Amino acid sequence: MPRPPRPDDLARLRIPTEPRISPDGRLVAFTVKAVAPGHDGYRSAIWLADVDGTRPARQITLGTKQDAHPRFSPDGRTLAFLSDRRLTVEEEPALGSDPKEREDGTQVHLLPLDGGEARRLTDLPRGVDGFEWSPDGRRLAVATTSRGATREQDARLRGKAGKREPGSPPESDYRYTDRLGYLFNGVGFVNDRIAHLWLVDAQTGESRRLTGGPTAEEGVAWAPDGQRIAYATNRRRDHDLRFRSDVWVLDVDSGVETRVTGGEDPVFFAPAWLPDGRALAVLGGRLPENGYRSDIWIIAADGSDATPDGGENLSGRHDLMPGAAMNSDVTIGEGPRLLASEDGAWLTFIAPVDGSAELWRIGTRDGEPERLTRDRHFISSFDQAATPRGGSRLALVRSTPTDPPDVHVLDVAGRRGKGASGRPEPLTQLNAEVMGDLRLVEPIERRWTVDGREIQGWLVPAGAGRRPVVTEIHGGPHTLYGWSPFWEFQVLAGEGMSVFSANPRGSEGYGRDFNEANLRDWGPGPMRDVMAGIEALVADGLADPDRLGVTGGSYGGYLTTWIVAHDARFRAALTARSVSDMAMLFLTGDISGGDWAEQEFKTVPWKDPGYFREISPLTHAMNIRTPLLIQHSERDLRTTVGQAEALFTVLRSHKRPVRLMRVPDESHELTRSGTPFRRVENLVQVRDWFRHFLVDGKRGLPPLPKARAGK
Repeated sequence: MPRPPRPDDLARLRIPTEPRISPDGRLVAFTVKAVAPGHDGYRSAIWLADVDGTRPARQITLGTKQDAHPRFSPDGRTLAFLSDRRLTVEEEPALGSDPKEREDGTQVHLLPLDGGEARRLTDLPRGVDGFEWSPDGRRLAVATTSRGATREQDARLRGKAGKREPGSPPESDYRYTDRLGYLFNGVGFVNDRIAHLWLVDAQTGESRRLTGGPTAEEGVAWAPDGQRIAYATNRRRDHDLRFRSDVWVLDVDSGVETRVTGGEDPVFFAPAWLPDGRALAVLGGRLPENGYRSDIWIIAADGSDATPDGGENLSGRHDLMPGAAMNSDVTIGEGPRLLASEDGAWLTFIAPVDGSAELWRIGTRDGEPERLTRDRHFISSFDQAATPRGGSRLALVRSTPTDPPDVHVLDVAGRRGKGASGRPEPLTQLNAEVMGDLRLVEPIERRWTVDGREIQGWLVPAGAGRRPVVTEIHGGPHTLYGWSPFWEFQVLAGEGMSVFSANPRGSEGYGRDFNEANLRDWGPGPMRDVMAGIEALVADGLADPDRLGVTGGSYGGYLTTWIVAHDARFRAALTARSVSDMAMLFLTGDISGGDWAEQEFKTVPWKDPGYFREISPLTHAMNIRTPLLIQHSERDLRTTVGQAEALFTVLRSHKRPVRLMRVPDESHELTRSGTPFRRVENLVQVRDWFRHFLVDGKRGLPPLPKARAGK
């Protein structure tokens, strides 16, 4: 008999990412991420599936630690991938075996698909972060933080000291920086780990450096002629003060770089070559028009469009939002892509509509979009290959609120109006055994109007009739909820608490005006949107007004704290990785600085401290009487742990019912990619906190968990 999901079921799931289809369209390679046996980390392996279904999907790499980033060679005979296996399978006593002392663990490996073992191709001193094949298959463009091609060269260029003499003091461990942007959440210090491009021979592994400078190159794409590489980077003088990004084209042989986008405030990224090699398709645009909506542009590859108004905006008039970020604690979000059809007539991309993340294509000649999929689902990544008669075969990762992600395939005709041949067909059933034991609840869509705007939301019902309801608020604030899987929602529903979620003003997926509707309004307006949805549930007999809870993470934590500081109707609340002090948000961590603050609030804390105090939940915290659990990870570099400490200090000083839950060794991404046993424990605490107040009807704080640190 199927049962409701438990927190620990999350650790049983296998999650696919990075689908890549072979040039002939017959095979799909992808990465599968699973929890390690000790629940203290993850393992990933490369899998392969036959599109015609002649053989079931199968694992083709060791997966003892991390195998990822599969890429077919242009002739389809070799699969290249990244792996850190060298510390496991290679005996290198001269280099040492302690992973903490080795920076060269992850390298490019080549696996012949007609049989044989994978071999390591690269031996770069600081490992490899990513790569792409050249069109002729003879070379790879590799991203690495290595300074030199050998360990000796790298150490010399970095000024690394040799072996320390016995009795001598350690080398200095002070860190110095002259710029912002020296931290990144989930990574740590990044000012000494800037990845640049190297050219690697696909036979010998010989390498030479192609690029340099203070910022990394991202979104690498080879031109069809194999002589040029496009990428996005910020080469402006004060790159740490203003987040801007141009697309550049590098001539591989001469080393000459050409900036192909322009304007005073450009944010262009994710380049993709059109087949004729004369133009690129890119995402983004220029501020302020494209501050809160990325468009699809056609840019000349020779630099002639590197002007203040150069390039053709294909998608702007349609108000689509390619690159929007869907929330899920199951499906792994992947970066946005543009892919051109073989004849260059179409560009394929993902964009949300009505809470679904769908596949689209847009004509390069007329800019008319065509929707290729239509369902209540989350398509999180895709790849494509040409088929006869001008069509395309798409490999994609698809999930729904009740289906974890699987790899699917979809054939698309080349002619306008023909579109997709049908629904995406699954190639994998990675979690069939797990899901056979469980009963997940399908969300019910809800819509209501506030201040003239229609708001979309969902209710995951715990059963019929009036129920306790936990309201969940997404982060961002410029992201979205939708038809995606959420284990936390299902766990709460399985414990008798319905879950309500919504996309208030400021959410992505509903056009530029809706996305900008919360500028200088993070609290009151979005709060009205959320509260109206709750009140509609009460009016419709679906929510018990005396048993309401509210929670959210990041911006969702901000709005949770703001709501309970301004409304006393909730029986319990949980604010996670939240923002309580708005000045602190822009003065600490990896988004410190004034660039985003200027865009979002038209001012910065050091110019208008009074304004930032007024919009901070911390200022209003003495009004909070709702029992509040404050969750925060100690290595959170997005919203630093001081946010939680400050809120806890104020509430405890006022003798309010409050508890601080500090999570060690985790980042802002705890609930999405944190260590598995900590993700499970977090789900347990969320469940138990709300069950104590909303189901059991208790008033005082629950007992401390028996299993905990510091007891």
